[in-house]
Amino acid sequence: MTEFENNQVENVNVSMEDALNSFKEVSVGDVVKGEVLAVEDKQAIVGIEGAGVEGVVPVKELSTLPVEDINELVKIGDVLDLVVISTIGKDKENGSYLLSKRRLDAKKVWADIEKDFEEGKILEAPVTNIVKGGLVVDVGVRGFVPASMVEDHFVDNFEEYKGQTLTLKIIEIEPSENRLILSHKAVVEAEKEGKKAELLASIKEGDRLEGKVARLTNFGAFIDLGGIDGLVHVSEISHGHIAKPSDVLSVGDSVEVAVLSVDPTTERISLSIKDTLPGPWDNIEEKAQVGSTLEGTVKRLTSFGAFVEVFPGVEGLVHISQISHKHIATPHEVLHEGDNVQVKVLEVNPLDHRIALSIKALEEKPEQEKATEPEEESYELPEESTGFTMGDILGDAMKEADSEE
Repeated sequence: MTEFENNQVENVNVSMEDALNSFKEVSVGDVVKGEVLAVEDKQAIVGIEGAGVEGVVPVKELSTLPVEDINELVKIGDVLDLVVISTIGKDKENGSYLLSKRRLDAKKVWADIEKDFEEGKILEAPVTNIVKGGLVVDVGVRGFVPASMVEDHFVDNFEEYKGQTLTLKIIEIEPSENRLILSHKAVVEAEKEGKKAELLASIKEGDRLEGKVARLTNFGAFIDLGGIDGLVHVSEISHGHIAKPSDVLSVGDSVEVAVLSVDPTTERISLSIKDTLPGPWDNIEEKAQVGSTLEGTVKRLTSFGAFVEVFPGVEGLVHISQISHKHIATPHEVLHEGDNVQVKVLEVNPLDHRIALSIKALEEKPEQEKATEPEEESYELPEESTGFTMGDILGDAMKEADSEE
């Protein structure tokens, strides 16, 4: 053999050795690249780059989501990142290795989710299924939202959530067990806390706001202002007396309220409904004109007269001398609290919130009194709203004079 021929043989041997050495060994768990050589009904045949062997990717290992047509996922010529799941027996056709794209994708997703968990990020994911105990969501891998973590209130039926995209916070993660627990409730609560802080910073005494009745108690009504509740005490609901809030309000009612005070430390907001309503004494001279007849309710009895409510929040005094044509020692002789009576308006003082009333002015005088009555009886409006002191003194003085006589 000539030297040239010897060199040719050596070159061929070297080339074959290099070619054999260039094929890397493939082991279970390796991440490889595979070019799609053929697409069948339920699998794709790929050539593993650098290994000189073929592998099989079942359709269920191509995607986490179910598909009807494998051609929607891959086509001939595509190069895929794959992980080796297992070897296939030599007696099997169509490749030497079982490969998966889905598991490799999931591994990357788990790595991203772990990073999101560490950074406290909020995820968005569609609800793919409703199961006993909660919701199944897809964040690239399967996640679970327990029923108690869906909302910050009780939910009776979860069917309406299917197909919805929810914002979620990661509560628990364990990639080795494919365990991912998420919460929508935590996101809702955090958003409400944010709105509450904004409202507390923006609301100030004297503001007028729109709200809805959220809850009713015996002592007042809680009004939802759009992220935080304020309290309207029962005494601040109406200018008139109210036994309990449910007498005039219902849950869900829209109301206008005035802010009485705000305490950012305790997050308490005091509100008033009555401060947004016309005052009971507004235009009182028009509503209770001197000489007019009104119907009212006896609210209180004192030694010097009776206080009669003629409008919600408006009481006038019927002095003892104006109760009856007959002489009476105390108003209790003829009147009782809660009685409905007809009264005549004698005098109105809007500035001091006082009205002088008379019951006897609407009753016919006895014949004996007609013959002996003076030409005209004068009446002076008392000066103090709580005691009607001057009238009280005059009334008592008259009784003492009668006694002395």
